[in-house]
Amino acid sequence: MKSLSEITHPIQNDLTVFRDFFREQTDTDIFLLNKVMRYLLRQKGKEIRPTLVFMTARMFGDVDRRSYIAATMIELLHTATLIHDDVVDEADIRRGFLSINKLWNNKAGVLLGDFLLSKGLLIALDNKEYDMLQILSGAVKQMSEGELRQLKTARLFNMTEERYFQIISEKTASLISACCECGASAATDNQQTIRAMKEIGLKIGIAFQIKDDLFDYGLDDVGKPKRNDIQERKVTLPLIKAFENSSTMETLRIKRLMRKRKKSSKDVDRIVEFVHQKNGLHSARLSMEQYAEEALEKLSSLPVQKGADDFQALVEFIINRKK
Repeated sequence: MKSLSEITHPIQNDLTVFRDFFREQTDTDIFLLNKVMRYLLRQKGKEIRPTLVFMTARMFGDVDRRSYIAATMIELLHTATLIHDDVVDEADIRRGFLSINKLWNNKAGVLLGDFLLSKGLLIALDNKEYDMLQILSGAVKQMSEGELRQLKTARLFNMTEERYFQIISEKTASLISACCECGASAATDNQQTIRAMKEIGLKIGIAFQIKDDLFDYGLDDVGKPKRNDIQERKVTLPLIKAFENSSTMETLRIKRLMRKRKKSSKDVDRIVEFVHQKNGLHSARLSMEQYAEEALEKLSSLPVQKGADDFQALVEFIINRKK
């Protein structure tokens, strides 16, 4: 498998321009806000979302200012949700750095998230990108609905596979879908192509989230709180698939452990062992791979000009990444 730097080599110049554009758009005359933003900009992640925007635009046209606007809107929205998530989860670490709420306080975290979200909306309005604004507004709505749906389901402890896919489609995949839809919209007026890339992005986003959920039941350190989903009583696909292969008594026993607010390391180990024994990871991986294959199969039917191989390599990276 290619490394991410190898995969993104054809768009490295676009990513460099994007980073400068992003800094310009978030520059303010408020000292504290600029200080927090400088700290935030040091925490560069994998940049999967802007990469998807540029790779999609490149397949159907050129990467230009509209692409940079789309990528900036999405990155602002994504960063805002991460900061708000850290406040809600009382998280101390984000991407190896102390979180905003830990370094400053919850109020600063909430206000910074609000600032980033409003900037994303204003960039669209200032540049008259109403189509992109509609796409991103729809994604924000879906993400919020997904979070609330997960919260309700977690409290009732009635997660099913159908609900799981609905939640991750809204919570995670809707934004990945928006990346591909906005990237296509920036490069072509072909509505069929734009709709197809929206669907492709949704499938990639679902695969992306399943991969994240697999990490929590893995045996290696992936640079994020291990067993976090288990400790927070989140029922994800590996556990759901394990339940399908277990007896009623076994399922009830593990559900009782999952319901515990404070789990011992022994409790957590028993849940992880159960998922491994009942082939939960293997079954979840098969689902992830199926969504990725469906995305690439649909892509093969579109009038791609260039860069399809790079896009495919990115999808393969997403489902095979180590963290």
